[in-house]
Amino acid sequence: TTTLGEGVRVGPYSIISDSTLEGHCVIKSHSVLEGAIVHRHADVGPFARLRPGAILEQDVHVGNFVEVKNSTLGRGTKAGHLSYLGDATLGSEVNVGAGTITANFDGINKHHTEVGDGVFIGSNTVLVAPVKIGKASIIAAGSAISREIPEGTLGVARVQQENKIGFSRHYWAKKSATDPDKFGEKLPLLTSWLTEK
Repeated sequence: TTTLGEGVRVGPYSIISDSTLEGHCVIKSHSVLEGAIVHRHADVGPFARLRPGAILEQDVHVGNFVEVKNSTLGRGTKAGHLSYLGDATLGSEVNVGAGTITANFDGINKHHTEVGDGVFIGSNTVLVAPVKIGKASIIAAGSAISREIPEGTLGVARVQQENKIGFSRHYWAKKSATDPDKFGEKLPLLTSWLTEK
């Protein structure tokens, strides 16, 4: 039950089932689409996966190693690489940074994530559902977001970096003492790295 509109281009080694592809969208190589709707001028892949309920509005870009399940991506939204978007609604012109995921499953139930128009999501962000991100907000890279971010707000949820000087030398020495067969050979090399100026 797959329908391909006028001017659709499908790259090699892609698998498309039970999906609707509107005019002039592009499916790049090695992509898998099942139960998806892809609107005009959207592009998918390479190596992307659209699972049942994935809806890509016009001009959406879903890049390599991005998985979309039961989610709508609004017009012009871009998820370029290495992301999972499940049980979510993303507005228009959203930027999804590399490594972003929606944590939608609590072990019993699936929960929804809502992202407003124009949101910029920094790389390596976790959106812990249920959660709502207000339009035109910015999420700092490396954040784990579990509470609502109001419209036009910067959301930051990460531990402040702390550097423990000399820790590495003590750590590897301890590992070497507990398992000399595994770490003993590495210790002289690691020690030399740590003493170089």
